[in-house]
Amino acid sequence: MRIVKTLTLAALAGTMLTAGALAQDPIELKITTVSVPTDIHTRALHVFSDALNEALPGRFDVQIYDSGSLFGQSGDLDALQRGNAEMAYVSFQSIADNIPEFGLFTAGYLFQSPEHARAVMQSDIGDEVKAQVSDVLGLQLLDTCYLGTRQLNLREASDVQTPSDLEGVKLRMPSSDAWLFLGEALGASPTPLPFSDVYLALQTGTIDAQDNPLPTVEAARFYEVTEQIVLTGHLVDFINLAVNNQTWEQLTEDEQAAMTAAAVEACDWNNAERVANEDRLVAYFEGEGLTVTTPDVDAFRSHVQDFYLNSDRAAEWPEGWIDRINELGG
Repeated sequence: MRIVKTLTLAALAGTMLTAGALAQDPIELKITTVSVPTDIHTRALHVFSDALNEALPGRFDVQIYDSGSLFGQSGDLDALQRGNAEMAYVSFQSIADNIPEFGLFTAGYLFQSPEHARAVMQSDIGDEVKAQVSDVLGLQLLDTCYLGTRQLNLREASDVQTPSDLEGVKLRMPSSDAWLFLGEALGASPTPLPFSDVYLALQTGTIDAQDNPLPTVEAARFYEVTEQIVLTGHLVDFINLAVNNQTWEQLTEDEQAAMTAAAVEACDWNNAERVANEDRLVAYFEGEGLTVTTPDVDAFRSHVQDFYLNSDRAAEWPEGWIDRINELGG
């Protein structure tokens, strides 16, 4: 009897050890992004990883796939929803393609600053957006990272003062409908193209221009194959660090809190870095031989806003949100 009891206890102890080991298996977090390793957005993901590991050592196995090495720009959202990746940056352009009323967030000249955009996402408007994105797309938006204020970048220098000066210009845009609409609103001929193909397309003349924040122009070295930057400031752009619901719902409350806090830390770092880089880059690009010009921004703003407000898209925007967003801008 004593021998049987001893064996039973030993077996039970072994089972408990095995269960404990399994319980401690790290949670895999594959993060996909199209940004290159030197881009601030990619580096911010390492800030996220470090912060999460510091809060919960060994609990997560964070794997960062940059440069579109896991999924291309148009495949990120689908990858999250299918569970082929757990985390990614998700733009409001991609969200708007699935939830049309949120196309409001893709409109040119909507936000006044990165602080304004983040304040909106931290308000009751942001709470409603996050709830719908979770219900419709199966994603949790953890925080909003400043992507930069988008400017035009031309292969050949030209006198660009108003949107009419962009007529016929093949302007590269991501392939989503919301991005292409913005290209039209600017007066150009939007041309869909993956981010990874932009450098070569500029070099060979497949496209005439691209639009991105200045830090992205530097990181992707687009200044090597272009002659001019036009400071239209047409979109204070931001992107959401997101995790799919399949992963989120497996986490404990403490793990969810740690992941959210790590996302905030990553976006804090990202935002400060991007603002500092934008402040220095005009002089840098001029030193690299590019012409940097400022157009009639009021003409661009008026044209772009009218283009949106007179479209069918505006009818889908939530009533009263523009006024509430403007109030949050101070």
